[in-house]
Amino acid sequence: MTDVEDSLRARIEDDAYCQTLGIELVQAEAGRARTRLSITDDLVNFHGTPHGGAIYSVADAAFAAASNAAGETAFALETNISYLEAVDVGTTVTATATETHVGGRTAEYEVVVTDGEDRIATFRGRVYRPGA
Repeated sequence: MTDVEDSLRARIEDDAYCQTLGIELVQAEAGRARTRLSITDDLVNFHGTPHGGAIYSVADAAFAAASNAAGETAFALETNISYLEAVDVGTTVTATATETHVGGRTAEYEVVVTDGEDRIATFRGRVYRPGA
């Protein structure tokens, strides 16, 4: 598969929410994408571990990029996440989204979030593609 066209990649990278958190788009191609986020002191909860919302956001960004990378608009129908491990401040987490099923106007994705070695979360999401 080839990387997304430059104009679409620029639109995905221009996401203001992702920019605010520091989420970086590493790879995007039809049905697959990778994002990463360095965990800073600004992203931890009152326990001193990464806020679940930060981990969810890096996974959701990969999900959005993978599901829209073919150039066809996709809207999230549902998502869920399982948090498996916490990481320390200074860790860079990577979320890799992979399309696992396509059926008509819907598609399913699995996103694996790792700290480079270990899986720290698993995210699943379904999208709707009105033009399909």
